[in-house]
Amino acid sequence: MTSIQQGVPNFDRYRALGLSTFAFTLCFAVWTIFSIIGIQIKDDFNLSDTQLGLLMATPILTGSISRLFLGIWTDRFGGRWVLGLLMLTTAACVYLLTFATSYEMLLVGALGVGLAGGAFIVGVTYTASWFDTKQQGTALGIFGAGNVGSAVTNFGAPFLLIALGWVGTAQVYAAVLAVMGLVFILFAKEDPLTQQRRAQPQLSFMTQMAPLAELRVWRFSLYYFFVFGAFVALALWLPHYLMEVYDLSIKEAGFIAALYTIPASLFRILGGWMSDRYGARRVMYWTFIASAICTFMLSYPSTEYIVQGVHGEIRFQFEINLAAFVVLTFVLGFFMSLGKAAVFKHIPVYYPKNVGAVGGVVGMIGGLGGFLLPLTFGMLNDVIGVWQSVFMLLFAITSISLLWMHFSIRQAERIELRSEIEQTDLPEFSTPDHYTLDDWRPEDPSFWEQTGKKIAKRNLWISIPNLFLAFAVWTIWSILVVKMPQLGFGYSSNQLFWLAALPALSGATLRIFYSFMVPIFGGRRWTAISTASLLIPCVWIGFAIQNPETPYIVMLILALLCGFGGGNFSSSMANISFFYPQKEKGAALGMNAGLGNLGVSGMQLLAPLVIAASVFGPLGGDPLVVQQGTLQGTELWLQNAAFLWVPFIAIAAIAAWFGMNDISSAKASFSDQAVIFKRSHNWIMSVLYLGTFGSFIGFAAGFPLLSGMLFPEVDPTKYAFLGPLVGALARPVGGVLADKLGGARVTFWNFLLMIAGVLGVIHFLPLGENVGSFAGFFIAFLVLFIATGIGNGSTFRMVPVIFLNQRKRVLGDTDLAVKEGNKESAAVIGFISAFAAYGGFFIPKSYGTSIALTGGVAGALYTFVGFYVVCTLITWWFYSRKHAPNPC
Repeated sequence: MTSIQQGVPNFDRYRALGLSTFAFTLCFAVWTIFSIIGIQIKDDFNLSDTQLGLLMATPILTGSISRLFLGIWTDRFGGRWVLGLLMLTTAACVYLLTFATSYEMLLVGALGVGLAGGAFIVGVTYTASWFDTKQQGTALGIFGAGNVGSAVTNFGAPFLLIALGWVGTAQVYAAVLAVMGLVFILFAKEDPLTQQRRAQPQLSFMTQMAPLAELRVWRFSLYYFFVFGAFVALALWLPHYLMEVYDLSIKEAGFIAALYTIPASLFRILGGWMSDRYGARRVMYWTFIASAICTFMLSYPSTEYIVQGVHGEIRFQFEINLAAFVVLTFVLGFFMSLGKAAVFKHIPVYYPKNVGAVGGVVGMIGGLGGFLLPLTFGMLNDVIGVWQSVFMLLFAITSISLLWMHFSIRQAERIELRSEIEQTDLPEFSTPDHYTLDDWRPEDPSFWEQTGKKIAKRNLWISIPNLFLAFAVWTIWSILVVKMPQLGFGYSSNQLFWLAALPALSGATLRIFYSFMVPIFGGRRWTAISTASLLIPCVWIGFAIQNPETPYIVMLILALLCGFGGGNFSSSMANISFFYPQKEKGAALGMNAGLGNLGVSGMQLLAPLVIAASVFGPLGGDPLVVQQGTLQGTELWLQNAAFLWVPFIAIAAIAAWFGMNDISSAKASFSDQAVIFKRSHNWIMSVLYLGTFGSFIGFAAGFPLLSGMLFPEVDPTKYAFLGPLVGALARPVGGVLADKLGGARVTFWNFLLMIAGVLGVIHFLPLGENVGSFAGFFIAFLVLFIATGIGNGSTFRMVPVIFLNQRKRVLGDTDLAVKEGNKESAAVIGFISAFAAYGGFFIPKSYGTSIALTGGVAGALYTFVGFYVVCTLITWWFYSRKHAPNPC
């Protein structure tokens, strides 16, 4: 306890706890309001289960994401004003919701309602500052019991709904929350650490976010994804589930759902006390074991068995009746409440100065569970048709969490025994010594030939299939959007181009962050983790794409999630660049990127084949039927385009974890790498790489859909893979040519070839009565793909040469210059990869915009020509002319 906390009267301390707990209870009641009013809204607006699931989940999304920023603001400004103003703002949003007249307006209103969920992290930060570490577990457990607000909604809202309708119910909630916001501002006091924070220098955003680089923060987040995210999801879903499965009325369903939410909230106080007394680790064991048992039993659907006996058939039935269901959900809620308290017991202990930022991230991930799970519940119902699939999913999540936690604890115990020290941070992601390269000198010829080359090649050949899969997942929508209109998905051309373009947008943005991850986390760990993350969009798309009624916004979310694949490229290239000497970087990076880029053509080649047959049998789901065109009546398993990659992703991630290495000398903080933003050549090379790689990924994403629109008589899925294939195969050629002839010279002539390729495409376009020529159009695009591949390899060869020469000019020809040059070039490679990936968004969107404005794509193509002319001039002026300032 700080001296400031010691001087706080107990009355003030308990008043702060009481006010914040009551405020959070009301906020939580508002946050889960759609669990009750959504039932009437579903009937009024004629919504499907998936649409209802999305409506219930949307507030959870806003509440989750806002926690990160609200936590930081609370660290800076204190909880009194942040929480008070948050409640007033949310009350206004709830009131405005009542004016919605369409499903889209409901979703927008639900985003505003979701701000109520952000109150959690504000209250945690505010409450924790009043108590010392020995009391924080209990205090935060009491505060967290405000989750009982969901029980208030489940128990009380049905009566309001019957009496006032959903509009009147929402207006009552808005009024009550507004009053509480004013009460909190007037009667709550500033927390005792507010003045201390104000007296200290303001920390930068990056300083506040620095703890997020520690993997234990993300481990806590996974635990909270289940104990809190699943709690919120079930609080939203149970009334609907009980009404459908057990044929209850809305009042009966709300009452029974409250029997789940009350223990899942109030016993959080007990969980905080037990975490203080017995330790959070032990409480988490109890939580996951009990939850696994409960969700397994709840996941068993009503089943009738027929046994062929001696004297004929013997029939019997097994099902979870209502009484058993109530008991199991009560027990599940009880242990979830213990787990919620145990997770947040860690945060003020490990991060006393960053409770807001760290707690915000953990709370955000947990809240995202409350967003994603109800949405997934609805899709599982629509696709699988088994109500108990809800608990099957939760059983899988809790089992994985239990196994991971047990593994991490055993790993920690082994380190404790070996080192004879107490290990407070479970190092399940720590790199064993035999995976870490402490002595790595690729520029030393003897070291390279005797030791380095073999290790570097092993890491390269494991990296390539991981990157291949990343590109395959990243571009999956380029095939899906071609087939969706034929299968009953009623999306416009512009909406389809959005689906094709959005993975590039999110992937490009993620690359900005991924580019700095390897020096922070290590190449081995980050490759394995980032590859495993590809399972999320693949599995989810596999279910969602089976139902043509899936809302378009769900498809947009899934398209954004495919950006995980795009983000992997920058970290993969940065990682491989550390392993090779300067003279071989071009070829190595060309191999990694070029063969990795084959994932695009692999997707576009294999996806059309696997969707034509029931490759996975009953496990793969039912097909959709083509409703128009020459193939009308044909069955297609569109989900196979996503399910195909799931086993390969799992294998590749395991191979990376056990087969790759981390280089200790490649460690660097974000601030160390951020120096590249001051280097002018970082920005110049970003423009050039946008011209090469941005064109490659943009053409690959847009070519199938564009070809099908311009030449309707041609099936583009038969040819689409060839362009990315030749582009990917040309990339190593570009790297080799750049090693021999110079990267700038190859890049200069390559941009001229790209200009010629675009002009060729324009020449063969259909225009007016001229039907155009698909053969000429396709050949011109192949020239473009080849040129983008060569340019990708040559520009990447330019980067390490430019930055090594820059460092040598400052530090001389020293080992330090080589080390810093390698770090900077690795960061630049990652960053320009991120910048260039936006081409994958702008090119398909340029097609759609050009068609919408002019009726054709020629306008977009002429814009590309102008940009390539600019790239040609930049390359010549800075790098390839006779007296260029930085020849490379």
